[in-house]
Amino acid sequence: MLSRPRSTIAQAARVFATLSLGAVVAVTSSVSAFAQNVPVIRDAEIEALVRDYARPIFKAAGLANDGIDIVLVNDQSFNAFVTGRRLFINTGALMTAETPNEIIGVIAHEAGHIAGGHQQKLRDQLERAKTMAIIATLLGAGAIAAGAATNSRGLAGAGMGVAAGGGEMAQRSILAYQRTEEMTADRSAITYLNATGQSGMGMLKTFHRFQTALSLSGAQVDPYRISHPMPQDRIANLEVLVKQSPYVDKIDPPALQQRHDMMRVKIAVYMDGQAAASRLIRKMPGSLAAQYGDAQATYLFGDIATALAKTNALIKTQPKNAYFQELRGDILMKANRPKDAADAYAKAVSLDPARSGLLPVSWGQALMAIGTPESLKKAVVQINNGLGRDKENSAGYRYLAQAYGELGDIPGAELATAEGHFYSGNYKDAKIFAMRAQQQMKRGEPRWLRAQDIINYTPSNKIKIK
Repeated sequence: MLSRPRSTIAQAARVFATLSLGAVVAVTSSVSAFAQNVPVIRDAEIEALVRDYARPIFKAAGLANDGIDIVLVNDQSFNAFVTGRRLFINTGALMTAETPNEIIGVIAHEAGHIAGGHQQKLRDQLERAKTMAIIATLLGAGAIAAGAATNSRGLAGAGMGVAAGGGEMAQRSILAYQRTEEMTADRSAITYLNATGQSGMGMLKTFHRFQTALSLSGAQVDPYRISHPMPQDRIANLEVLVKQSPYVDKIDPPALQQRHDMMRVKIAVYMDGQAAASRLIRKMPGSLAAQYGDAQATYLFGDIATALAKTNALIKTQPKNAYFQELRGDILMKANRPKDAADAYAKAVSLDPARSGLLPVSWGQALMAIGTPESLKKAVVQINNGLGRDKENSAGYRYLAQAYGELGDIPGAELATAEGHFYSGNYKDAKIFAMRAQQQMKRGEPRWLRAQDIINYTPSNKIKIK
């Protein structure tokens, strides 16, 4: 017999946290350091789609020129949060959302946090709360001391109560402030959606989903001890605004919905396994997304020749789809046909409208696998092209180091290794390899100066690596 454990405030808060939307993390602006504890994933196709979702929203929020990065997190919970100039979105949110509009609503909410300067305001509020707690502790300590001097147990006990109550008051003050910010970000999101001619129904659907999941969990949540408003409160506040919008019934364009479906299938295949992918594919019979998922599943779990045939059929359907060519390259690499794979990746790079830095690195890997001096030189060019577009691709530096090493350029390999460690947040090893690289370089040359930047870097002085 299954039994449900007794709910506690802490348990309820954990349940609610997995269903939250729009957390503001006032911690760090460095994705390298932050991502050491966050399972970040990379994919050119998904990143391009989410950026397409975000672009008009960021413009409406006045953030178009602020260089905001979007980072994908491998986590099955429905969540998104901001830290610094980065917006983190869980793959669980992308998988759960059935329409682009639902994710666009999430992005609009996060844009509200960024545009409203909520991170800095939260830092200020934390400082105020810390001051409140310190004052309360000092007052309590004073009362305890007075009680001891007068041999009054009651006064000493009251002093302990003042100290404890001060901490509770500070905590509740912070949580109340965060709940207010969440409501403000919700309203800002509706403003941005209206400005871009999009419906807010996706946001409402998300909050209804939260409410249902919270009810099914059986958790008893103290509304004063959580950082987000309760789903029913958010729904009540937003429903009127959403239904007053002239765009309330507007749906996503079919082409965008198709890309969204292909993204969901891709996440299911690569992150959730064959069974989960099959369940999702069965819900999309005959669709291009279903065919795409089938080809990917066949590549990962089935026969390479069949996977290639299915992918070639997809390319005939959409000859200019860069990501079908990318899949073809992946399959050919697995089939140990690096020259053909390099041709497929080259086609993917030429077709990619988003100019992702990931695809040139894949092209470079295929060129490395060919193994001739000429192909290795081309690999260095392509990997450097990719890293020029995407400096924080730490894996790309490992391939670059390998290519330089095979060409006999040991200083270049050492410097590439240093940069890989640097962008992974491993500053100690980055400095070691940068010093090793410098020992074999002419003082003052560009690569020597680049190594010096790494050697001089400390997280506190925020020296920028150019």
